[in-house]
Amino acid sequence: MLLTTFKKDGTALPTPVWVVRHGDELRVWSAPESGKVKRIRRSGKVQIAPCGMRGAPRGPSVDAVARLLPPSEADVVLDALAQKYGLPGRLTRWRSRLGGRPRAAIGITLAA
Repeated sequence: MLLTTFKKDGTALPTPVWVVRHGDELRVWSAPESGKVKRIRRSGKVQIAPCGMRGAPRGPSVDAVARLLPPSEADVVLDALAQKYGLPGRLTRWRSRLGGRPRAAIGITLAA
C-alpha cells in the first residue's frame, strides 16, 4: 500500500508499506524515529492507495486518518505482517527483533 503523509507545508511524501487488515483498520509498522511516524504524530491526515512492490500507484488515493498504536501492539502487527508476507515478512520480523530496536505500530482508517 502507498501511505502518503504530509509535511507542515503540505508537501506529500508517499511511502510504500506492508499492510495487514485488523477489523475495520489497516495496520502497518515502522521505526518510531521515521519521518512518517513524526508526521503522523503531528497530524493524522494521510492518504492511502494500492501500489506495486516499488511504490508505483495502482489506483486512486483515498483520504484516511492514521494514529499511533500503543507500543504493545507493535509485535502483534509485525507478527501479522510476517504471516501475510511469508519468508520476506519473517526475515523482516527477525531483523527487527534481532536489532532490539523499538517499533511503532500505526492504525489507519478511512476518513469520514
